[in-house]
Amino acid sequence: MPHIYYGDPTPEFSRREIETLADNGADLVEFGIPFSDPTADGPTFQEACERALENGVTPEMCLRGIENLRGEGLEIPIVVTSYYNTLYTYGPNRFLERLSEIGAQGIIVPNLPLEEAGPLMNSAEESGIDIILQVTPNTSRERMEKIAKSSSGFLYVVNVEGVTGARETVPKSTMELIKSAKEIAGVPLMTGFGVSKGRHAKALVSAGTDGVITGSALGRIYGGNLSHPEEKLEEIREFANRIKKACINGYKD
Repeated sequence: MPHIYYGDPTPEFSRREIETLADNGADLVEFGIPFSDPTADGPTFQEACERALENGVTPEMCLRGIENLRGEGLEIPIVVTSYYNTLYTYGPNRFLERLSEIGAQGIIVPNLPLEEAGPLMNSAEESGIDIILQVTPNTSRERMEKIAKSSSGFLYVVNVEGVTGARETVPKSTMELIKSAKEIAGVPLMTGFGVSKGRHAKALVSAGTDGVITGSALGRIYGGNLSHPEEKLEEIREFANRIKKACINGYKD
């Protein structure tokens, strides 16, 4: 599942990027709504949010972007990532209704703790939108059981302590976290934060996760040519293929 922040550097490029990813192995896409204070994200995604917001990208533009993608034939599931501030301003119930109307399947709210997620989960049952929750290396076994029981769609396993961003290695603690989550989760596991190479994907899938999430690595690719990001689509295509092959048959770079 690749993660992009819509509108960076332009909405048109984001749609072309998503279509390229879908055509080259992505099974679903994490569609980020830019926010001014993305506390779970590292420098690459912070800069992506800043650029998109400076270009006038709004939550409504993002929702229309999903509509456009569906109208252009995108069929893979779309999971929206949005900080709760955006939902609160929009109206949580109406926001989930809109996601259902435009063809999204789930939502990740990085700054919404389990203890405060009840009202959103109730709204999600009516709209049919999955509320996807996260566990981290610091999550206790007791708390993990509660989160796993409440998460729908899949459980997001955070690979490392800290924020998003490409890294060189997969910590051993992640392997133990995947093992623990696998024992208690009633939904598939997706593991992200720091996945940027085929060998990362191979190691995580071998440890038991059902899929991997990669985002900042994509931002770094097109970020090398922000004036003409479409020239980086071939590199993005190759990257997506490497990650998918690693998930399926252990190919690594």
